[in-house]
Amino acid sequence: ERSLALRRAQTGFLVSIVQVQWADLLICKTRKLSLFQQGMRNSVLWFGLASETLLIIALVYIPFLNDAFGTLDLAFVHWLPALCFTWLIFVYDEIRKYLIRKNPNGFA
Repeated sequence: ERSLALRRAQTGFLVSIVQVQWADLLICKTRKLSLFQQGMRNSVLWFGLASETLLIIALVYIPFLNDAFGTLDLAFVHWLPALCFTWLIFVYDEIRKYLIRKNPNGFA
């Protein structure tokens, strides 16, 4: 019972790392331009996001991968807490980029 709870918590932590990596990939795309200005035309970026997402889904929900990697299946609700931080990182960086564009010489 206790070891299953630990494995499920570790799986949830792994899922949260992957979700935050989504935001990191998107915010590192440009230094100053908003993602909405730059767009998402990069097929390699889309492939990376899709493959990372499919890999974590496989690690969480395919039984033989659960055994191989020590993960357990998660309820959908356990995917949600990290999404808040993912959006927070993304929104913070969009605001940062906006301030850089509006103040190219800095605030000094």
